[in-house]
Amino acid sequence: MLGENQRYQVELPGLPLAVYRELAAHLRQVEGVETSLIPQQSQEFDYDRSQVESLWIEYSEAADELSRQRVDRILQYYRQRYATT
Repeated sequence: MLGENQRYQVELPGLPLAVYRELAAHLRQVEGVETSLIPQQSQEFDYDRSQVESLWIEYSEAADELSRQRVDRILQYYRQRYATT
């Protein structure tokens, strides 16, 4: 276990707002994990661009290696399912 919270940002280009919300809710079910959505900063509207720029994921001291592995698997699922290339 780590001695302090760790926070990092994840960006999944093209992911719709509803899917970002679903992802955040899914991640919050993992013990020791908190999330927050970062709104799109662009001043220009683009229909194909999400209203969300990225997602913060924060691990608390309660997050163990199993929690981190679960987060990695969840992110991998969403990347594979919703990736835009």
